[in-house]
Amino acid sequence: MTFSLRPSYADDPHLAALVDKLRDYLDGELAAYEHDRGITRTGRLTRADLQPVWERSRELGFYGIHLPKEHGGHGLTHTQLAALKEEIGASGRVLGHSVLGDMGGPLRAGDLLRYATEYQLKTYFLPVVRAERACCFSLTETDAGSDVRSMRTTAQRDGDDYILNGHKVFSSAGPFADFAIVVARMAGTGESEGEGGEREGDQPRFSAFLLDLDTPGCRVLDGATPMSGEHIESDIVLENCRVPAENLLGEEGKGLRIALGRVTVNRLLHCPTALGAMRRALDLTLERARHRTVTGGRPLLALQAIQHKVADMATEFYAARSMTYAALAALDRGEDARTEAFMCKLFVAESAFRLLDEAVQIHGKEGLTQGNEIEYLFRKIRMFRILTGTSEIQRNGIARDLAFPA
Repeated sequence: MTFSLRPSYADDPHLAALVDKLRDYLDGELAAYEHDRGITRTGRLTRADLQPVWERSRELGFYGIHLPKEHGGHGLTHTQLAALKEEIGASGRVLGHSVLGDMGGPLRAGDLLRYATEYQLKTYFLPVVRAERACCFSLTETDAGSDVRSMRTTAQRDGDDYILNGHKVFSSAGPFADFAIVVARMAGTGESEGEGGEREGDQPRFSAFLLDLDTPGCRVLDGATPMSGEHIESDIVLENCRVPAENLLGEEGKGLRIALGRVTVNRLLHCPTALGAMRRALDLTLERARHRTVTGGRPLLALQAIQHKVADMATEFYAARSMTYAALAALDRGEDARTEAFMCKLFVAESAFRLLDEAVQIHGKEGLTQGNEIEYLFRKIRMFRILTGTSEIQRNGIARDLAFPA
């Protein structure tokens, strides 16, 4: 894999054609759509903003493109999907998350289709694939982030229903969703008090449910605004909320397996978006360094200190990209890439942060100014060191795999 800020895919003509088509859409029609509607990175998006993008992306073949052909996709490999995600990250488009279906669409539903019944496919998932409905994923709670097993949201069987109670946070795409995939602890499982008040026994069991967000007892609230400034999160509050038993996704007690079952793949597929942001930042930085003049009228890039910075930035990007695509290729060959996925998430997150920190430095005061794209990318990338598993968790996983290899 050679270094390039605009990679080509001559060895994969199908992917090359898709990338060319995607670049045209991102830089042309989608850019114009954002401009005409006055869409900004920190403005409040509405379903009315996103729906036309979902539908148009579906018409162009991008929305759900990773899905098998029977669901209207292209059956892409992990490597091919990653290349498209990287292009979106590198485009700088505000609504890029809606092109492949990250924001409430087929990528959000992910591998869950294989657990769905015919009723669930027809009512919930296939309408998502067709850009008619949108979903969000509700797993995280205030005191149950990295340790999801400490969640307090409960599900109690009651005749033909389950009754859900709890408070979920950081439900991305919640403001635009029609339904949520909610993971809850089965009531009566988990720790129970024994004699003398000590805690004992009873392994917790978790189940996943498809919850229509207009169900009585369900409230969708504005979520916390992350440091990126995007308004894409919701809290979901459940108070004696009844869910039909036919909305149980998979088997009762297997909710965490469903929620976390593709963790290695998901961990790796988050990396290309960050790689795209690295590409974008390096491109913007080179543009600035070529045209910003210093004493004597020389360009900023004529200074050796700046040359060394951009050299290090490019090298870190190349290393991060190479290891990510090597791990994705291993997945496509059917190999176990668990340790490599930990390594990629760690290295990409930390390298991206270092690169954006240097980008801010080279941009000077402009890089500190709200509204400048580099300032936004710095905040966005800082989040990646925590979201989808902190860097410390990745290090724990690497060390564990080294100490106790399979």
